Amino acid sequence: IEPLVGSYLVEVVSEYPHDPSAYTQGLELHDGLLLESTGRYGESDRRLVQPETGEILESEPLADDQFGEGLTVVGDRVIQLTWTNGVAIVSDEDSLDTTTTFSYSGEGWGLCFDGRHLVMSDGSATLTIRDPDSFDIVRTVAVADNGVPVPLLNELECRAGQVLANVYGSDTVVVVSPSTGAIDARIDLGSLRPSDLPIDELDYALNGIAFDARSDRFFVTGKSWPVLYEVSLVPNREG
Repeated sequence: IEPLVGSYLVEVVSEYPHDPSAYTQGLELHDGLLLESTGRYGESDRRLVQPETGEILESEPLADDQFGEGLTVVGDRVIQLTWTNGVAIVSDEDSLDTTTTFSYSGEGWGLCFDGRHLVMSDGSATLTIRDPDSFDIVRTVAVADNGVPVPLLNELECRAGQVLANVYGSDTVVVVSPSTGAIDARIDLGSLRPSDLPIDELDYALNGIAFDARSDRFFVTGKSWPVLYEVSLVPNREG
């Protein structure tokens, strides 16, 4: 898999139904199925979804005082962040039943696993690299574009040594080098926004990108979007 460099647009390969009540906070493809984390107090859960049909195969609600955020898979474990509770919930990948928890300071936004370490965002311009077994901080990375910090890093996807990050409130995904914090590429997903959604960038923000290594394509959706897109990246020759 080649690293992403430069500027990209997307081409829609397929469109699938997506639960419009799902306030999507995390999205990851695992064994051909989607793991999805949803947010909002009293509504948060983690769920296993058939991507082509939108069918929810398994779901596990969070406590009413927990606001679900990003999630990722490490081996046979699913690790799901909460927004302000300072708790990461570890569950079984099949049943989604909670097995243990980790504690952390600050907010939880996005999470991905690069094969060795967890990468976590907290809404700032900093990514935190963590040990997947202890959740201890290994190091932090300041993300900047030509020296200018890039804040509001949200849902994350690890791919080929890079970290793709949704920028909250925008239709842009930045591709970050986790070793330097530099922006290697940008992906413009503005063409995907459903035209019939209310004009509220935050309640209906683009949020959720899952990489399919088998096809080198991505699944993309947003908070309360009624559609899940399968897309391929197209270099933007004018970008």
